[in-house]
Amino acid sequence: MIPLRSLLKEIGGTTLFVGEVIRTGIKNPCPFEDFTDQIWKVTTQSLPTTAVAGFFVGAIMTVQFALLTKAFGALGYLGGLSTSGTIREVGPLLIALLLSGKVGAFTSAELGTMQVTEQIDAIRCLGANPIQEIILPRYIGIVISSFFLLAAGLFMSVFGGIFMGYLFAGINPEEYVRHIPTMVTGYSILNGLFKSFVFAVVLASICTYKGYTTTGGARGVGRAVVATAVTTMVGIVVADWFTSFLSDAFLQIYLGERM
Repeated sequence: MIPLRSLLKEIGGTTLFVGEVIRTGIKNPCPFEDFTDQIWKVTTQSLPTTAVAGFFVGAIMTVQFALLTKAFGALGYLGGLSTSGTIREVGPLLIALLLSGKVGAFTSAELGTMQVTEQIDAIRCLGANPIQEIILPRYIGIVISSFFLLAAGLFMSVFGGIFMGYLFAGINPEEYVRHIPTMVTGYSILNGLFKSFVFAVVLASICTYKGYTTTGGARGVGRAVVATAVTTMVGIVVADWFTSFLSDAFLQIYLGERM
């Protein structure tokens, strides 16, 4: 009963917090330079890691699909199958989990330190709104930059697949790329980008909420960072299930209308 009550409390607190951030953004938007600075900061810090992770995600998927396609004599379709699976499902999930540990933990630690050292209280004493001054720029910056980082990671996964297809299965890049358009449809790309956006929102919501509500001094900051990492990973997995269910429902409706 206690864990369930705590879970509902966290979900409710995060929902109310995000609602307050949205209301603040509508009524009192932050200066344009503030969230562009956050976008640049998050992107430059995480782009190399995301690119490398995306490359190896594509490579891993290619190895797995190569074993299956070789067994059925369909090695020519390796590029299309691997890229489709990576863009639709595996790529967004794995890269988002990586960003949750890098971007999410860093943001939570930064905001948590500001909270326990009373910097946020000082902003209130000066008559400013801390949600507008420090939360909103970070929230928007994380959502936008994480979305583009995920998209960049998925793009790099194609090159990882090409490299591993040539190295592991002996498929030249031209043959690997030739079947990608037959397997990767516009719906697959939109599905991957939709998942990336949802994961970015989940990441930004949890890490800013956990950091903003940190208590207990330096030890509390450590607990907030750990809680952010765990909660974000669970939230992203749940969001992946929900978006997969939603995407499949829309696909069935779309196919039904076409028939």
